[in-house]
Amino acid sequence: MEAILSSKGQITLPNPLRERLHLNSGDRVEFLLGDDGRVELMPASAPVKRLKGMVPPPAKAVTLEQMDVAIAQRAGRG
Repeated sequence: MEAILSSKGQITLPNPLRERLHLNSGDRVEFLLGDDGRVELMPASAPVKRLKGMVPPPAKAVTLEQMDVAIAQRAGRG
């Protein structure tokens, strides 16, 4: 895939790349520069809806009090 740099320094990302990265108009991207001269392009932000399902639900629901007790025990205060 390739794109052309405009006289204003702008690039239009090819549609297959936008689709693969799930990018839409107005989304921000981040450029990572490698020591070897390579440039990586990554989405810099994503809508919260896209995060749904990334973390599995807890095996067992716990109360805030139970969480406080568990944290205190791990910190050696319980």
